[in-house]
Amino acid sequence: MINKRLLIKNLLAHNDENSFYDKKREIDIGQKEGKAKFLKHVCALSNSNPKNNSYIVIGVEDEDNDIIGVDFFDDSKIQNLINAYLTNPPIVQYENIPFPHLADDKVVGLVTIRSIEKLTSLRKNIWKYYGGSVFFRDGSISMPKVFETDVKDVNSSIVSAIENNSQNNIEHTLDGVFDFFNTRKDFNPKYKVFKEYFVLCWSGQEKQIKDEVFYSRVDIKLINEQVRLFYSTLDEVSISYDKDFFKIIEYVNLGFQNSYKYYPLEETVIQFTNNASYHIESNLMFEAPQFDKKTLHHIYNANNALLEKLKKGYELNKQEEQDLKNLPATYLICYFNLFHEAINKLHEAKPFLKNYSENTYKLYKEAVRILRKVAYS
Repeated sequence: MINKRLLIKNLLAHNDENSFYDKKREIDIGQKEGKAKFLKHVCALSNSNPKNNSYIVIGVEDEDNDIIGVDFFDDSKIQNLINAYLTNPPIVQYENIPFPHLADDKVVGLVTIRSIEKLTSLRKNIWKYYGGSVFFRDGSISMPKVFETDVKDVNSSIVSAIENNSQNNIEHTLDGVFDFFNTRKDFNPKYKVFKEYFVLCWSGQEKQIKDEVFYSRVDIKLINEQVRLFYSTLDEVSISYDKDFFKIIEYVNLGFQNSYKYYPLEETVIQFTNNASYHIESNLMFEAPQFDKKTLHHIYNANNALLEKLKKGYELNKQEEQDLKNLPATYLICYFNLFHEAINKLHEAKPFLKNYSENTYKLYKEAVRILRKVAYS
């Protein structure tokens, strides 16, 4: 089994990007330009590596390979994006890999791309790229090219050597468990071994509501691969497991006017098998709450007025500061209730929320995360 942290280190040891791996400071698939560039790189790497995996490492400085990390990205529906925009789409997996020197909420993103050995191209126009475009890697650059039937397999042996050199061992596994327990000692860390092979650690603050136990500040990590499976400081999560599976149900707290309710967002099941493999399946459970349209019109207009005050740099009173914390979630609720322009307003608010405070920006990112999951499902 591959230790993904070692894999990233071994990829970066090549220093320069090449035809089987790319590195990025960050990606932004929430915006059209960022989405288009990401799809271009996936297309180019898939076409240039028909016989082996290729990789994108995210959260690394281009100049000196300094690992600075990015936000935890839990988009389990990224394959849906690939399928929607690419013909002969490769199999794509996005994983969050923690590094000891990074802050708790930072990881390195690892995108693994497995070609289906067919020519991949853009299915439709996006940003400045035209539908039908075919991309290949030219050294470290993803370039549009006329397809040549003879694509030389020059990378398989190199990638195989890198992956073999990144295999996990008992020492790495034990170090990973001890590190998790030391880091999460204030949040009731636990572990379980599945199928005498997989070691999964999790932690969180327990809260009992009636007969159910929920967790906040949840961190879940598959130690064998050094992959963070889930991380959140905001949501409530329920956890259940037996000898074969580990199940997480994530809830989001939505509402307004001091009336909030927890709604199930997504169920993720990690199924472990006897042949030293596992499978992760995520199912969206979210049903958008519906509210009185007259009340929503009032809230929507109040949000717009508050956004204008932010734009003009006016000072906010205490009530407006409280309303600002609710602004991302209430714009989201408005959108789910067919106020289509509410999402444009939410994105418009991004730089102002980011400059206002770290907390308001976190609430913005949480709203966008929910929207992304719903959109690609």
